[in-house]
Amino acid sequence: MMKKLYIFSGLGADKRVFKYLDFSGFDVTFIKWIAPVDKETIEDYAKRLTKQIKTEKPILIGLSFGGIMATEVAKQIQTEKIILIASAKTKNEVPFYYRFMGALQLHKLVPTQLMKHANFFSFWLFGIKKQEDKKLLTEILEDTDPRFLKWAIDAIVNWKNIKAPQNCFHIHGSSDKILPLRFVKANSIVEGGGHFMTINKHEELSLTIRQYL
Repeated sequence: MMKKLYIFSGLGADKRVFKYLDFSGFDVTFIKWIAPVDKETIEDYAKRLTKQIKTEKPILIGLSFGGIMATEVAKQIQTEKIILIASAKTKNEVPFYYRFMGALQLHKLVPTQLMKHANFFSFWLFGIKKQEDKKLLTEILEDTDPRFLKWAIDAIVNWKNIKAPQNCFHIHGSSDKILPLRFVKANSIVEGGGHFMTINKHEELSLTIRQYL
């Protein structure tokens, strides 16, 4: 019987960011982001996401914000394993400057539409150089629901979790500029990997994930 994987994509992203990863031999379900309700807590949002999980003790894989959500989901259901990619296990692994912005509500001053348009800065931030990768990021950002984006950023900068999930395996890139490696305790480091490493470091990442599974 094939093992069941439930995969949480990054902020505003979807399964396109996993298109090069090798999940052959596994039964894969990509969790779909749903529209948040007004003033919804991250815990309540995670609870609604659990309705998409139909397996007992599933394996969860979360990328970036998806890792944060997988961590919250794991508080509500029993899981076999959790794999975090370019993510954070607790609020202390979210860089202090994001948390500072959250405390002062500064993140609310940044227009959401500004974050939906890719430019040279976002390409640098995500560690993207190839033209086809730039095109993919541009499409993903343009397709992002601005309301979800606004809610999720608020959820990240105000995240309160202090307990790392059990059976957690954390993979992080050495060159991640969005969630720098120096703030996290990773089990496996992808040399030169950035925040878009599911795309541009997919071979090494696939191997690491499969070895752990």
